[in-house]
Parts: sequence; C-alpha cells; structure tokens
Amino acid sequence: MIDARRLHILRAVADHRTVTAAAAALYLTPSAVSQQLTALEQETGHRLVERGARGVRLTAAGEILLDHTHAVLAQLERAEAELAAYGTGEAGTVTVASFATGIGLVVAPALARLATAAPGIRLKIRDAEGDASLPMVLGRQVDVAVAVEYRGAPGVGDPRLTHVSLYAEPFDAVLPVAHELAGADRVALAGLADDEWIGPYPGNPCHDVVVLACEYAGFQPRLEHSSDDFRAVVALASAGAGVALVPRSALAGVDLTGVVVRPVDGVAPTRRVFAAVRRGAEDHPLIRPVLDALREAAPVRTAVPAGGPADGTDSGEPELAALR
Repeated sequence: MIDARRLHILRAVADHRTVTAAAAALYLTPSAVSQQLTALEQETGHRLVERGARGVRLTAAGEILLDHTHAVLAQLERAEAELAAYGTGEAGTVTVASFATGIGLVVAPALARLATAAPGIRLKIRDAEGDASLPMVLGRQVDVAVAVEYRGAPGVGDPRLTHVSLYAEPFDAVLPVAHELAGADRVALAGLADDEWIGPYPGNPCHDVVVLACEYAGFQPRLEHSSDDFRAVVALASAGAGVALVPRSALAGVDLTGVVVRPVDGVAPTRRVFAAVRRGAEDHPLIRPVLDALREAAPVRTAVPAGGPADGTDSGEPELAALR
C-alpha cells in the first residue's frame, strides 16, 4: 500500500530537483525526505530517484508514479472539498499569497466583499512575488496564490494546479521629464535602446516582461539599477537615473513628480494575473467563495494613474493550509 503522504515528498523532489530544496519547501529535514523516499521505493518495489552531482532526477518508474501522483493528490483534494461541503463549510481561514500590487488591486477588495458575502471566512494574507507564491501553494504553505505569468511558471494545463484568470494590464514607459522622448504621445521601446534602465531583480516575473519586451524591440536593456519596489523605480527615474517599464496599476498613488508616463507604441508588454489553487481544491466550500470574490474584484480595465497618459489574531478557526 502506497502512503499518500510520501507522494507529496516525491512531487516536491521532482519540482525542486534536490533533496535539500524539497525538504526546505516541506519544512522537513533532508534526512527525513531521504527516509521517506526510501520507504516509498520499498512500498512500490522500484527505484524512483537517482542522485547525482547536479541533484536528483526521477527514474522511469519515478516518472510513471509522478503522473499518478498528480491524479491521486487532486482526487484527495476533491474528497476533502466534498467532506467539507458535507459539514457546515461556513467558517474557516483561507491563506492567500499575492504580490503587493495584487493585494491592493484584488485581494483587499475581495476581503471586503467576503466580510459581507461570507463573514465566516477569514483571509490571511501573505506578501509574496508570483514566482514564490505558486511554490507556496504546491508546498501547502498557502491555499491560494495570486500570481503573474512568467517564464517557467506552471501553465494552465499543469496537473497540479487550477488557474482562474483575473486580469491583464499593460506596462507603461516611465521617463525622466528631461528625456528626449518625454514629449511623445507614445514611446517606441527601440528608442530607449541606448538608455540606462531601472527594473526589478531577476526572478521577479516583471523582470521577464521587461527583458522580453526589449528583446522583441531588438536590444538588451542595460539594467543599471534594480528594485522590486516600483515606488523606488519611479523615484530613480525622477532623479534621472534611467528609464523603466512599470505595470500600470503599480503607478496608482505613486508620486510622479519628475517623470512622464507614456504608453508603449505597438503591442504593449503585458502582465497577466491569475489565481491558482491545488487542483481539486477549487470547489472546497471555503476556497470557492474566495476565488469568486477575487474574480469579482478584478478590474475590467486598469485605470491610468493621475499624471499618466491621457488614454487610456487567530480566530481559532481551522486554517486550510495547515489541514492539508
């Protein structure tokens, strides 16, 4: 008989490619992970992993079991959802991880909606970038992630996750007021090829958007200054340190003195925001209202900030992440 708890460990090792990283994600020691993998191999009668200098990889038998693992764990999530629905399903805590702008734009409004529509559901919010929030869902540290599409992110067809689209928004060009293109109605990225750039650190999904947009325009941006805080990015642009691409909603409420904000000419770089839960958990009676509230709170169109372009305590309730 295969212990389903060990399937979580197999999937974590497959995701992280090292025992140490998988152990950190699962809040276990590396030796505990190794012991559980050995026990799983004994249960199945097959060697499931191979260890090498570059980490751990699954054997052919391990890959076969991993395919079944996705289905088994999703079905267990559905079973928990149905059992919760059989009970009252009216009160509990749902943990949501989201990047900062997503918190302001959709998570906080969703929290306010739930206070009226489902007062028994309490949200616990964690600030986490999109590349961190999805592993947190898969590692059962949180129940819902509000994340951004990025290179290497689990896609819509990933068997481990269910995606719910929320909104998409363009990036605008932020230029110092003295920039030669500051008077243009729209800015072609190719015209910024010789500028110094300000942008997020590698690993931040927005970094990928900026770099890819510039590559499509025919150049590699010279990222001289780095910050994941878009207020800092705008402040540096205001000081003449360089140019930047910033998601439109991230400019709301930011002091734009000393800069101009212009839409990008042609196809604007865009970030697509979605909510994700472990596959099978989407119909849990506590999670479904949260997903609905996030979708209802999502903007149909992100407003342009002022100064931008003219167009355009522990309640004692059960915590889902801890119950998985």
